[in-house]
Amino acid sequence: MKITEVRLGRISVPLRVPFKTALRRVDSVEDIVVQVIADNGLVGWGEAPPTAAITGDTSDAIVGAVRDYIAPRLVGRDAEDLQGCAAAVQGALVHNGSAKAAVDIALWDLYGKSLGVPVYRMLGGNRRQITTDITISVNDPEEMARDAREAVRRGYDTLKVKVGVNPALDAERLSAVRKAAGPDVRLRIDANQAWRPREAVRILNEMQARGLGLELVEQPVAAQDLEGLAYVTRHSDVPVLADESVFSPRDALTVMQTHAADLVNIKLMKCGGLTNALRIASAAEIYGVECMLGCMLEAKISVNAAVHLACARDIITKIDLDGPVLCSEDPVLGGAVFDEKTVTVSDGAGLGIKGIEEGRLLSV
Repeated sequence: MKITEVRLGRISVPLRVPFKTALRRVDSVEDIVVQVIADNGLVGWGEAPPTAAITGDTSDAIVGAVRDYIAPRLVGRDAEDLQGCAAAVQGALVHNGSAKAAVDIALWDLYGKSLGVPVYRMLGGNRRQITTDITISVNDPEEMARDAREAVRRGYDTLKVKVGVNPALDAERLSAVRKAAGPDVRLRIDANQAWRPREAVRILNEMQARGLGLELVEQPVAAQDLEGLAYVTRHSDVPVLADESVFSPRDALTVMQTHAADLVNIKLMKCGGLTNALRIASAAEIYGVECMLGCMLEAKISVNAAVHLACARDIITKIDLDGPVLCSEDPVLGGAVFDEKTVTVSDGAGLGIKGIEEGRLLSV
C-alpha cells in the first residue's frame, strides 16, 4: 500500500460562543485538513488548528510544513510501515507539532483502514465511551456564572474554568461559578500561564479557603518555568497539571522525573500526533502519573483521534475533549459521536472518518 499523494484543504466552523482565555480570543475553528492517499484508494484523514499563541503554528506554517517538508518524505512510502512513516514525519523538520500531528493522525487512520480495525482496538482498548468536561471562558463573574448554569443544564458535571485575566478577580470568578454550578460539579481551572509562582499559591489558597473545592489547576505559571511550577506543586493543596510545559515525550519525562507537576496534559497538537502521545502515556504508566487528554480548539477529525487514545489507555483519567461541542455545527462525516459530555468512539475502521460534507472542504 504505497502513499501516492498528501492533499491539503481547510474547514471553517463557527463556535457557539467566543472562546476566551488569558492568551487569546477565538470566534471560529479554522483548521487545516490533511488527506494521505494510498494507491488502493484508501484515504487517511488528519487535521490541525493554527494555535500560534500556544504552539507557534499558523495556518500558513502548517501548510508549508506539510507541503514542502513532510509530504515529500512520505510519497512513495509503504503506508503499512506505520513506524517508518511516523519517523519520517517527525524527522522532516524541527518543531511544527501541529503539522506533524495532522499527518501522523492521517497515517494512523489509513493504517487502521487497511486492516479494517478501529485504532482504539489496535491500541488494545475496549472502552467505547468517555466523558469530557466543558470549558467556561474567562469573562466577568456574572457571565461566567450564566455559562456555568447553562453547562450544568446541558448535563455537564465537570467544568474547566478559564482564569488569569486580571488575577485579582479570579477568586471572585470561581466563587460565582461554584455558586451557579452547585456543590456536586467538579471544577478544574486553567490559568494558561498567567500567574507568577507565589501569586499562584496565594490565589489557590484563597480559593480553597473559600471552599471552592478545586479538582486541579492547569498550567498556573509560564511554560518554561519548571522551577516555579514545582514550587506551586509543593506549596498548593490543589493538584497541578502541566500543559504548555509539555510539548514532547522528553518534556513529559522531565516533569515526571522532577515532580514538577502532579499530572500531565497530553495534546496531540503539542506533541506531534498519536505516535508521540502514546510515548507520553507509556512514560506516565511507568512513573504512575495520571494524565489528562486535552485538545486545542479543533473540529472533530483530530479530537476524534484523541478519543481513540483515551479509550485505549487507563492512565488517561481526565478528559478535556470539548472542541466539537463548542462548535455550532459539525461538517465531518463519521468518527466519534459527541453527545454533550458523553463521547462514543466509532467502531469504523481506522478513526472512522468518512470525509467532509460537500462544499465544506476549502482549498488552501
